[in-house]
Amino acid sequence: MSLLSVEDTVLMIIDMQGNLYESMQDKQFLSENVRKLVRGMQVFGIPVIVTEQIPEKLGPTIPPVASLLPDTRGIPKADFSCCGDEKIMKALKAADRRQVLLCGIEAHVCVYQTAIDLLGFGYEVHLVADAVSSRTVMNREIGIEKMRDEGAHLASTEMVLFELVRTAEDPNFREIFKIVK
Repeated sequence: MSLLSVEDTVLMIIDMQGNLYESMQDKQFLSENVRKLVRGMQVFGIPVIVTEQIPEKLGPTIPPVASLLPDTRGIPKADFSCCGDEKIMKALKAADRRQVLLCGIEAHVCVYQTAIDLLGFGYEVHLVADAVSSRTVMNREIGIEKMRDEGAHLASTEMVLFELVRTAEDPNFREIFKIVK
């Protein structure tokens, strides 16, 4: 494993949607960290892929996240794993990045199955553990543990942002510091 690099990283936001989001544990903390990640990716110019599980039933991406990404449309899917959807995989291939940051919901279903499939395809998966949730704490914890056991690297929102900026002398440091404080 290597440190995250701006040139090789992509962020995948999984199913941060209305009805589903409303039933998540610690949803405010989740939303806040996903928003920090998005703002950080924008500072670095890192691509962001947004997915939506059956949006006609579960609703669109929540406004606090969608409002930060006015030019990014959520890619609808039915499969739990994002890798089961041709449009999502096409977007990932088009990004041409090997380090995939995962955040979103639910940790033990869609995020977990996506992580396992991405690892199988040879991607380096970085799970932003403070930016994933499930309806229950136990499901979240088990999902994170299984992803780590299978080879996903655990990180936190701040850890990811500071890993990408690397030095206080980076021109983006001040902007990243504003995001995390």
